[in-house]
Amino acid sequence: MDFEQALYNMIEQQIRPWDVLDQRVLDTLAGIPRHRYVPDEYRSLAYGDTRIPIGHGEVMMNPNVEGRMLQVLQITPGDRVLEIGTGSGYITACLSALGHSVESVEIHADLSREAAQRLQRDAVRDVTLQVGDAAAGWGDAQAYDVIAITGSLPHLPDSYRAALRTGGRLFAVCGSQDEPIMEAMLVTRVSNDNWTEERIFETELAPLANSTPVPEFVF
Repeated sequence: MDFEQALYNMIEQQIRPWDVLDQRVLDTLAGIPRHRYVPDEYRSLAYGDTRIPIGHGEVMMNPNVEGRMLQVLQITPGDRVLEIGTGSGYITACLSALGHSVESVEIHADLSREAAQRLQRDAVRDVTLQVGDAAAGWGDAQAYDVIAITGSLPHLPDSYRAALRTGGRLFAVCGSQDEPIMEAMLVTRVSNDNWTEERIFETELAPLANSTPVPEFVF
């Protein structure tokens, strides 16, 4: 398979048409071979518009959603980044290329180990991998400039808003698994006690492990 051509086609036919036009993001995606972060048996699908299984019922996001997420986060070279859901390590590598340092959390220890091997192989620097359950939150207050949550949540815990520094940005996909459509959202901390929330696009994403459903209200 011509992976170089497939990568080019992914960017031109899937990512650009989704209004991903930030040149830093496009250059990052072009510079990180996605097939190197896909399980061997799915390498032929690495650049397709599909969710690729990586184990434990987890999947990689579609390339267009990955590109849009990286763009809306507006990552700068000085940013400290938190990723929730290391997965294959592909987005971890992209975040590292765009920001200053990345802390990435994965609930499945074997996925974290495999991601570590891929990142080390490709000499990806300034990445710290953690194994843990981050469904309810992670990190200290005002610790991060950027937070990328790669699994869907029924609702966004306030602890994640608190973990943003002033000016920090957070990407999450929120909604119920019982509904066909979820909303991708960008949360920005504009001051010590004020956040803005922007709905960006509709999508559907596999849930973050151990995320708690929205409670039903009984009247």
